[in-house]
Amino acid sequence: MNKPLIGAFLAALLLGAGIAPAVAAGSAQAQESATETAPAAPAAKAVTFAGTVALSNCSGSVVRSPDSQPTDPALVLSNGHCLETGFPGPGEVLVDRPSTRTFTLLDAAGSGVGTLKASKIAYGTMTDTDLSLYELTSTYEQIEAGYGIKALELETAHPVAGTAITVASGYWKRTYSCDIDGFVHQLKEGRWTWKDSVRYTPECQTIGGTSGSPVIDDTTGKVVAVNNTGNESGQECTDNNPCEVDENGEVTVREGINYAQQTYNMVPCIGTGNKIDLDREGCGLPKP
Repeated sequence: MNKPLIGAFLAALLLGAGIAPAVAAGSAQAQESATETAPAAPAAKAVTFAGTVALSNCSGSVVRSPDSQPTDPALVLSNGHCLETGFPGPGEVLVDRPSTRTFTLLDAAGSGVGTLKASKIAYGTMTDTDLSLYELTSTYEQIEAGYGIKALELETAHPVAGTAITVASGYWKRTYSCDIDGFVHQLKEGRWTWKDSVRYTPECQTIGGTSGSPVIDDTTGKVVAVNNTGNESGQECTDNNPCEVDENGEVTVREGINYAQQTYNMVPCIGTGNKIDLDREGCGLPKP
């Protein structure tokens, strides 16, 4: 995983692709990619840090669904492995857990402009995906009025291979630019398995602390995934060394390649008032 950064005494252990397991370079025969390719698009928009946040150990972003209202409590998106409660076990899903976690809100230049506070962990898991959603004590309109920062909008459709993307890390105040190389049937790292993961092209060399960063479509400016892991040393399916498993069970290791988890399937789970409702039609998130 692109590990969370927990403290100076763990810094050496946490350098890498993120908190979630990662995959390494391997045979071409197991390559999985979308059947579609990105169509010709208008000029890319400049991706900035506006709306991203820095956690104590990870990165994240203030996000909204297309139906979120200005008066709704805002949501912060990050990884499940970034939760202050520790890594959720396989099959574990957290819903509506009290939290007082704080987040440093960044402006376009990457400067901290204020502190946001959570009221609860609205959702968190490392099963099938690796994500967390925090509900804040502030609404979108309060954040915009106080800091001039708008939330990033979540894309509602499955991304396509070949799309130019930017991973924006609020923790490091650093961006990584590359393309979506393809999609992985199953990405296995240690005890965890993720489905339909995004594989980056090699240019996105994310490191520890970038976990939870929004993956932004350069053309639309919308969030299509959340950065979570990479294969650090070429090991197979171990912690910090995820492996790809195709529909036939064939395993491929891609050392130095990094990954993210798609977010379009969580948009239908966000109901009225930004409340997480896992029973809503189209919701693709695991239930407790």
